[in-house]
Amino acid sequence: MALKAFITRVFYWLATPLRRANRRKYADPEADTLLRRELPNEAFLPVVCSYVAKGEAAIIWVKGYSMRPFLEHLRDKVELSPCTDVQVGDAVLAEYAPGHFVLHRIIARNGNELTLRGDGNLQGVEHCTLADVRAVVTKYIRPGGHVMLADDPKLIRKIKRWVHLPVWMRRLYLFIYRQTI
Repeated sequence: MALKAFITRVFYWLATPLRRANRRKYADPEADTLLRRELPNEAFLPVVCSYVAKGEAAIIWVKGYSMRPFLEHLRDKVELSPCTDVQVGDAVLAEYAPGHFVLHRIIARNGNELTLRGDGNLQGVEHCTLADVRAVVTKYIRPGGHVMLADDPKLIRKIKRWVHLPVWMRRLYLFIYRQTI
């Protein structure tokens, strides 16, 4: 345990300049002037799902850390659109239990049964059906307005590489990533 604490301190000390630079890099000057209200997911996401069900696209802020390193908590936004056909590798908004929503990636599909997992989750998975999928992510929106389409071949290659990394390597990468953000 002492070795883990020592390695953590060393990485934290080495990454301190990077942490400060990233805070400045991702600081949004407009966010300080805009009034921002946060609602619990149980209240907000059903409204978003109703808009998406009508055929409209919705843009929401990402909350949570389970989709690291591709999506960051309250830094990135995603555009949700109605889903017609979902495939393994797609990020979807699913209601895996009544009133419980999750924005995770499909890692396996067996007919109508889907297995979901966040990119930053190393072991935990959720199970749902195609009927539980409320929307699919079509765009990733980064600070400064940089937009990446979900079907961009370069992004798809990065995601495939990430998913196929051994768990110990993803764990190490996420550790370093958390220390540098």
